[in-house]
Amino acid sequence: MSVLIVGSTALDSIRTPRGERDRLLGGSASYAAVAASFFVPVRMVGVVGDDFPRTYLALYRRRGIDLAGLQRRPGRTFHWAGEYEANMNRRRTLHTELGVFEQFRPDLPPSYRQTPFVLLGNIAPALQMHVLEQMNRPVLVAADTMDLWLQTAREDLLRLLRRVDLFILNDSEAAQLTGEDHAVAALPRLRALGPRWVIVKKGEHGALLSGLEGMFIAPAYPLRRVVDPTGAGDSFAGALLGFLAAGRGAWQTRLRKAMVYAAAVASFCCEGFGLTRLARLNREAIEARVRELQQMTRF
Repeated sequence: MSVLIVGSTALDSIRTPRGERDRLLGGSASYAAVAASFFVPVRMVGVVGDDFPRTYLALYRRRGIDLAGLQRRPGRTFHWAGEYEANMNRRRTLHTELGVFEQFRPDLPPSYRQTPFVLLGNIAPALQMHVLEQMNRPVLVAADTMDLWLQTAREDLLRLLRRVDLFILNDSEAAQLTGEDHAVAALPRLRALGPRWVIVKKGEHGALLSGLEGMFIAPAYPLRRVVDPTGAGDSFAGALLGFLAAGRGAWQTRLRKAMVYAAAVASFCCEGFGLTRLARLNREAIEARVRELQQMTRF
């Protein structure tokens, strides 16, 4: 099995209480693709400009990521700059330069259209729908979103949700979409919009899964030191889809295990700036951290 991941590819300038880094590899597709690559082959769709460093392309290739869907356009790569507050639960955007991403249209290579697992990363819902219209009956489609699309493209997002199997969002986005401030109360209202399963991410407090089979609560790995939380949510989504694609058996069992593996991978992401920690990660370290989570939550 393989995973198709569509999203943004960016250069990020990040400032946290732990330090500052300029023009790191970033974007939802980058984090999700690297995270998924620990479990299955990955096909990535995005766009970069002619200023995109070759070293970042080499990083993708070292992870075995298929780049036939990565468009290269004249101009500058999407650049985002942000700063985190002391507790890193809040951040503010300092600068956004869309560059070639402003005209991005995710047209898939023919070889990608049979991919069984699809993750529609954080891009405009109309573009996510455009991807779905090119696919040939995937086994499972997951979609991520952000508060911007809830404000500017709500109707497009609602149309998309009728066609996805798994919807992933954070607790503030769940409240914004449903009007329910409590994540547990929001879950049935989110599922009524169309998805078979909904995952609400709660950052350091873990994540909630809801489906016809019931609810599951996955813990977050308790980090002693957070360096940079950028991309943790995208890493969670990518690892989740990667593990699902690699697994077998009942969906509910696979989803529960996938959420724990996703939490482990997302925790590694927070231990370094950008993708620097994930770039040094291996499957053995992931398995060790999952065993820690199992031991800490067993009773």
